[in-house]
Order: sequence, then C-alpha cells, then structure tokens
Amino acid sequence: MVERDPSATPSGPRSAGRSGGPAAAVGPEVDAGPPPVAAEAPDVGVHRRPRRSDASRAAILAAARDRFAADGYERATIRAIARDAGIDPSMVMRYYGNKEGLFAAAAEIDLRVPDLTALPPEERGARLVRHFIELWEGDETLTGMLRVGATNDAGAECIRRVFAEQARPMIDAACPVPAEAAARAALIESQILGMALCRYVLRVPPAVDLSHDELVAWLAPTIQRYLTAERP
Repeated sequence: MVERDPSATPSGPRSAGRSGGPAAAVGPEVDAGPPPVAAEAPDVGVHRRPRRSDASRAAILAAARDRFAADGYERATIRAIARDAGIDPSMVMRYYGNKEGLFAAAAEIDLRVPDLTALPPEERGARLVRHFIELWEGDETLTGMLRVGATNDAGAECIRRVFAEQARPMIDAACPVPAEAAARAALIESQILGMALCRYVLRVPPAVDLSHDELVAWLAPTIQRYLTAERP
C-alpha cells in the first residue's frame, strides 16, 4: 500500500475563494464597460400623433362648409353633413351640440386683413381691394358663408361678427377721423361684400368677367375715398 504524500496538489483546480493558496488563473480580465443604459422613451410631446378626434372635427367642418354653401342653412341637416364626413351623426352633436353651433364653428374665417397703417395712405384702398379679391378666390368658404348670410339670420350674424372682429380694427387704425370710423367701415364693407355677392354668388356676367386689375382700378378709388377723404 502506497501512502499519499500530504503535500501533493489535488488533481482538480483549487477554488479561487479557498484560503491557503493563490486563485487559479481563469484567463485575462475583460473590461465589460459601464452597465447598459435603458433606452429613453420617445418624447411624445415633440412628435404628437394627431388624435382621432382632431381628424373627425376637421372632416365634419369641411363637410359642413360644403353642405351649408350648397344647400343653405335651413336645408342643410346634421345627418347629411355627417354622411358627407363619414361620421356618425351622434359625433357631430357631441362635438358641436346642434346645427347652430356647427355653423358657428364652420364660419370661423381668417380674413388675414393687411396692416394698412404700414402702407402709404394713398396705397391703402388698392391694397385692401386686391387683398379681398385674392382671398375670396382662394377660399370657397367665404362664398359659402356669404350665400348663407344673404338668406339666413345666423349666417348674416356670422359675417357681421367676422368683419367686426377682424376688418374693423384695421379700418379704425387707418381712419383719419375716429368718430367716423364706424360709418366708413360700413361703406367699405358695402363695396367689398357687394362686389363679392355679384361676382361669386349671383355671378352677374360683367362682374365675373372683370380681371383683378380691372376690379382694383374700379373699386380702389372708392375704397380710398371712404378711408381718407373728408366728409361729402
């Protein structure tokens, strides 16, 4: 029988955590680097997806403007507008309450009236006329609202409100006699709305056939007189 030498090394590798000897080599150390950082959630405030309700409202308003322009206020119905928009009628009522509320929302028009005070006084009439011709021919909503306003009290009130809130302040600023601003604004609107009614709603042939330059040449002196001339 052979006695085992007590100083002999065991056949397996010695545990690195065992006391009484060096740890066994396990290969070169590898720098694992910093711990992984969790990916940040996207900033939903920067690229917000349009809500479904936004698209629904836009579709309803577009259909309402077309329907009011084609049928007038009295004949246009919530059911027809909802059908045109591909929306359930209950959603129209949910968003706007009733036909009057829907019409008020559909009649929100931005006239984008130019700052007349930034122009030489003698150029203000021509600038105002050309602006409204281009605006009217670039947005059929205005024609639709004018058509409704000519036959319906709610439509007329909407047009009065739009001009009072958007056009009147600029006319007031350009008017040389503040006490006469209201009368002068009414006269200016009579020319602009009167021509729009003849050209875009009633489609009176001579009014339809006039070019932009011809309209400006005819109307601008009258608008200029209403803006700057002394009382007759």
